[in-house]
Amino acid sequence: MLSKNQIKYINSLQIKKYRQQHQSFVVEGAKSVVELLASDYEVETLWATSEFQQQHQAVLAARRVPLETVTLSELEKLGSFQSNDSCVAVAKTKENRFLCADPGEYVLLLDDVRDPGNLGTILRIADWYGITKIVCSESTTDLYNPKVIAASKGSFTRINTYYTDLPPFLSQHGAGVGVIGAFLEGESLYDFRFPSQGGYVVMGNESQGIGEAVGTYVTHKVTIPRFGGAESLNVGIATAVICDNLRRQLHKG
Repeated sequence: MLSKNQIKYINSLQIKKYRQQHQSFVVEGAKSVVELLASDYEVETLWATSEFQQQHQAVLAARRVPLETVTLSELEKLGSFQSNDSCVAVAKTKENRFLCADPGEYVLLLDDVRDPGNLGTILRIADWYGITKIVCSESTTDLYNPKVIAASKGSFTRINTYYTDLPPFLSQHGAGVGVIGAFLEGESLYDFRFPSQGGYVVMGNESQGIGEAVGTYVTHKVTIPRFGGAESLNVGIATAVICDNLRRQLHKG
């Protein structure tokens, strides 16, 4: 049973300040929780309906976590969450550990991506295309925002992220590799050849694009050719198009 204090605690984790204070975040919905249980995240507590427990006995047996049985009506008391159909878990956040591109590897680099839904979608896209690292500017939305976690559909468990000041990072780690930036004006993505030594694919802010400070480190500006009248593409869609072209080239060699 969910107590008032537990409900208050879970709801407080929608706010970044409290996520940082408790070093905890919320995962909701059966798919995302099952992915969480299969990952290396430390699970603080899982509240689940008896139906969820019956359907996922093997997962729960393999990964023993503090478990409390709740009803759907109790889950509905978690007011601002949208998919409380069977369970909600609280897990511990991970340390912000340094990441960079290994030789021959491409890493996504996000400059001031603010929308949680976009970040969650980008995590899912990276997971689909086998990109396991994302380096984020300090102003990019928090990985553990509930909307990011929900939009990622469990992919947050397989993608490593690192938040840092991007210009100094690129100054040190962008030398000798490709730093490919998405711009409205640049070489056609269809003609561009991704450098074989690997590097970084930079995606910018939803309305402003890649900032000037980060843009100075971009070695190759690319654009997705436009054939219609739309002014721009959503950053998540643009990321998918670029990742698809990247993987096609790497696959063909």
